[in-house]
Amino acid sequence: MKKVAFHTLGCKLNYSETSTIARQLTNEGFKRVDFSQSADLYIINTCSVTENADKECKYIIRKAKKNNSNAIIAVTGCYAQLQPEEISKIDGVDLVLGASEKFNIIKHLNKLDEQSSKIYACDVQEANFFVDSYSLNDRTRSFLKVQDGCDYNCSYCTIPLARGISRSDTVPNIVTNANKIAKEGVKEIVLTGVNIGDFGKGETGNKKHEHTFLELLRELDDVSGISRFRISSIEPNLLSNEIIDFVSKSNKFVPHFHIPLQSGSNQILKKMRRRYLKEAYSDRVTKIKETMPNCCIGADVIVGFPGESDNHFLETYNYLNQLDISYLHVFTFSERANTLAFNMKDSVPKKTRSKRSKMLRILSNKKLNAFYQTQLNNIKNVLFEHKNKNGFMYGYTSNYIRVKVPYSNKLQNSIAPTMLTEITENNTVLGNTLVKKLAI
Repeated sequence: MKKVAFHTLGCKLNYSETSTIARQLTNEGFKRVDFSQSADLYIINTCSVTENADKECKYIIRKAKKNNSNAIIAVTGCYAQLQPEEISKIDGVDLVLGASEKFNIIKHLNKLDEQSSKIYACDVQEANFFVDSYSLNDRTRSFLKVQDGCDYNCSYCTIPLARGISRSDTVPNIVTNANKIAKEGVKEIVLTGVNIGDFGKGETGNKKHEHTFLELLRELDDVSGISRFRISSIEPNLLSNEIIDFVSKSNKFVPHFHIPLQSGSNQILKKMRRRYLKEAYSDRVTKIKETMPNCCIGADVIVGFPGESDNHFLETYNYLNQLDISYLHVFTFSERANTLAFNMKDSVPKKTRSKRSKMLRILSNKKLNAFYQTQLNNIKNVLFEHKNKNGFMYGYTSNYIRVKVPYSNKLQNSIAPTMLTEITENNTVLGNTLVKKLAI
């Protein structure tokens, strides 16, 4: 039996697609092993959001080569679509599979001995069809892909160049996949995509919306066997009052929203070609907190965008400081070829970008700590994972608080009412489970 190992870079969407490719290969007789082990085939699913993601890809390729110098190495994902020639020149790479070919890896493996060409990256306009995907690597939660691609043209972003137009799975097929996941004993499904609020476009090849994201949520809310649904990330201009109200009343959709912001300066938001201003973002946060006071809200922020002055950054910092959100994902601006921002003037020095990034990460820790403080001495249902880490096990509340308790076999992949007692290291809360009242 041949062995295959995977390494996934980037977003939850990539993880769902890696898992789908893994199932294809296991059905063909491959045995999946850890990436650190010797394998006959290594598959690296790449990201290309930042320059660091590109560098990490090259490092992982070298690592695979060291694990087994005779192995076949295949690189797929966004970086493979954007820079196929560059990847093909890296020592050891045998296959480069772009956006339309990553799910045809078996066909290309069979052709390796027949053809000298190892690049299969299409024009991104050909990536106009939807391939459904979901992960089953983690028995506790699954990433379910419902949408792909993006029709937005933010000036810094390569995703439309790497993944193509916005398109969606059909509602019946998503429900079918959710039921398949439920039969595996998974308790939580995370809905993933590039721009999931745009769901419904391209369901059956039609560029118009055939369903809305809210309609999808209503259908999934009736799926039996799944205790929780979580929305991975949604644009503020697509997060409607109706979606917020639905989540607040749902028994399964959890009070947690991750809403990209990118800047707290309207001037910078306009240069980024975002589709909202900060006042609209504030309105969404206010609506959520009025409806669900204990809701966890996360935000993406980019620092060091071209033309971001000290005053622009302080505007962003002060805006975030007063905003009732729970944590930040901070990204340092990275010049990406073929984007509008690539040739913009007034580049911010990298040392300044790094300093600003550090300031916002410190702010994020402060805001997360403050959010956790509001949740202490309350009983929350925690979905516990499987691993024993130095005598403790970890899980998340519905509103995304990371909790640790002493390890117990009977808590694995179960939802247990837990008293949140104190904040500990690494943004974690110590809990005390009330196991005699084990939740379903």
